[in-house]
This record gives sequence, structure tokens and C-alpha cells, in this order.
Amino acid sequence: IQAEEIVRIKKKMNELYAKHTGQPIERLTKDTDRDFYMSAEEAKEYGLIDTILT
Repeated sequence: IQAEEIVRIKKKMNELYAKHTGQPIERLTKDTDRDFYMSAEEAKEYGLIDTILT
């Protein structure tokens, strides 16, 4: 039951990320399967952030 809940929540989170970043679900599923590090510039290009503060 816990594993099913984790899968359900992960699917919902990927749907929310897709809606807000414009990334396809397939890419988000791959990228969120494991740790996925990116620079501030990469996060901006990915659509996770709007602005980089310096």
C-alpha cells in the first residue's frame, strides 16, 4: 500500500512539474527517477525557476 501511494504521489508531482515547466512527462519521469543536479542556468532553461539572483 505504501509503494502504491509513493507511485501515485510521484505521478501527481510529475504532472504538476510538467504543467509549470512545460517539460514532457516522459522527460520528467526520467529526470526525477534519481538525483538530478543542475546549475542555476540549467534550472532556468528547464523551467524550474524564473530568475537567477546574483
